[in-house]
This record gives sequence, structure tokens and C-alpha cells, in this order.
Amino acid sequence: MHENDISYLIRKAAYDVHVALGPGLLESAYEAALTYELRAAGLRVQNQVPLPMIYKQIQLDVGYRLDLWIENKVVVELKTVDVLLEVHHMQLLTYLKLSGNKLGLLINFNVARIKDGIIRKVNGLTD
Repeated sequence: MHENDISYLIRKAAYDVHVALGPGLLESAYEAALTYELRAAGLRVQNQVPLPMIYKQIQLDVGYRLDLWIENKVVVELKTVDVLLEVHHMQLLTYLKLSGNKLGLLINFNVARIKDGIIRKVNGLTD
């Protein structure tokens, strides 16, 4: 399945979760609900995946974790903040570079309308 098709299913699942739960919960609650929806849609989902950093040919475990890794292709970084900051965007781009993935979604569930909380980031993705 192409990253764009996976992205569509993730956005639909995020919408369903947001409609059911609304804003204001902990990030872990949205992660659990979104994981459930994505698996119900038939996607392979990994949670809290350790992401090592390579520095001078040495692998360093510095505590980076992907919130969700879908089909080994799409990184999802979840937030429950009042405002997404530039550092949140840069965090996802860093995760894409370190993992070698081409597409990531930054999803902030603490919004009135979930479509305003979903940001797509690419790292060399072509259609």
C-alpha cells in the first residue's frame, strides 16, 4: 500500500476518534483509540517504537520514540497541545530523516475540528 493510501486511512481513523472522544484527553488515550481504529482497518501498527540515532557509525539510543509507525512506512506523531509549535514540526521531520520514512503526520487532538490538527510532512515522497 502506498503512503498516500495509508495517510488517508490514518486521517479517517483520527477523525473517528476525535468525533467519539473530543479534545481534552491525554495523548495516551488518543494513541490507544487510534491504534484500535487503525488495526480494525487492517493496518499494521507499532506503538512507541525506539528510534536510534547514528552518529559517526555508532548507534546511540537517545530516547527517541515514534508514537505510531504504520505499515513500516508512515510515522505518526501525536500531540494534545493548545498550539503546535515549530519544534513539533521539526521533531516529526527529524523522525522521518532518522527512520528513512518519506511521510509523517503530526496530529494534535486538542482542537475543535480535527482537520485543523492534522499536518502532513514529507521527506522525499513522490506520488
